[in-house]
Amino acid sequence: MLTSVDTDLLRVLADPLRLQIVTLLAKETLCTTHLIEETGAKQTNLSNHLKVLREAGVVETEPCGRFTYYRLKPDVIASLAGQFADLAETARATAADNVKRSCP
Repeated sequence: MLTSVDTDLLRVLADPLRLQIVTLLAKETLCTTHLIEETGAKQTNLSNHLKVLREAGVVETEPCGRFTYYRLKPDVIASLAGQFADLAETARATAADNVKRSCP
């Protein structure tokens, strides 16, 4: 059983704008222009957040003429969800077995 979660990925997704971007990209592949319209973020701010998401491996890009489209990598999100599921299972087993450390 896995008992820890990818903290780097959690930090990346903890930002409200990045989480909003990920939520939008879960529904469809979008270009920067679409993401600016949907989020109301400034272009430079949005680009910086997209860079963080790209570097973390959460999104991938697809050039299309003078635009760049962004697509969510579902396996990354599924992996994180699996880590949380494993953590929950560990907690269930611990509770069922009444595992606790004795105080000194």
